[in-house]
Amino acid sequence: MKLARTDFRIQRHAFAKINLDLRILGLRPDGFHEIRTILQTIDLHDTLQLSVRRGPFMVRSRTQVMPQDRDNLIWTAGLALWRAIGRTGIPEDVSVTVRKRIPSAAGLGGASSDAATALLLFQQLWAPQKGLRFLREVAAGVGSDVPFFFDGGTVLATGRGECTRRLAPLKIQWLILAVPDFGVKTPQAYRWWDGLSYKEKRETQSPLSRGWRRRLGYLSNDLQAPVVEKHPAIAEMIKRLRVVGAHAAAMSGSGSAVFGVFTSQADAIVARRRIRKAGWRTWVTQTISRSDYVRLAAPARID
Repeated sequence: MKLARTDFRIQRHAFAKINLDLRILGLRPDGFHEIRTILQTIDLHDTLQLSVRRGPFMVRSRTQVMPQDRDNLIWTAGLALWRAIGRTGIPEDVSVTVRKRIPSAAGLGGASSDAATALLLFQQLWAPQKGLRFLREVAAGVGSDVPFFFDGGTVLATGRGECTRRLAPLKIQWLILAVPDFGVKTPQAYRWWDGLSYKEKRETQSPLSRGWRRRLGYLSNDLQAPVVEKHPAIAEMIKRLRVVGAHAAAMSGSGSAVFGVFTSQADAIVARRRIRKAGWRTWVTQTISRSDYVRLAAPARID
């Protein structure tokens, strides 16, 4: 199917996430891990621009570390939606350009957020009559984290991460993000967790308190201990963040990014100067509520 329109361009922001809390409940029969995690969108984002123009389906970015075309999750998402609406072959006359800011292999959900954002753009172009429920089903087949990015804000994710439930919004928090010069592949992090003894796994787990919003410092990430064992620099950065006043600091997802939570933007700016270290990139950012997420992630037509 070729598209008649050749003058259509639209863009959306794709926001990163952090895992405020991540519990691994065990290995599932399908090979995935059963998890329970609190996800939170943050104000660090990529920007995707979809263009209709003659030629093959393409995914491009000036960021060399981002996979191009068939190796990119945006391509996977586009093809999945194309097939789900009954089309055959490969889409044509469409390209997606990504302005990349979210670090890769950092546990910040960049690839999943890009895929979810691309699905919304493709839906607008190919299947505007299809609803969000249909899109969620497609997204769950693309990646475990992808459905979350249709929600934004503060969300509880269960199953392998694809089952989401919105939570009452977290009060806006200021964050320092710190990312080292190495990444951690998610499957590898879970394999390291699989290699822990039963006793070690139990020691990393604790019950999630109902009052967690008031005690962010007590939240935990079950993947942090096995990843830190392989990469001690992550533990060192978490310690640095706590020393400079973070009232919570932890690794996000499977790493390698870590975050520190601060009361104010001014505190975070000062702390960022104090924790800088060679080989680490740092940002000051903040959490985003669902209402702000919907507003900030709204599509913009480019004429």
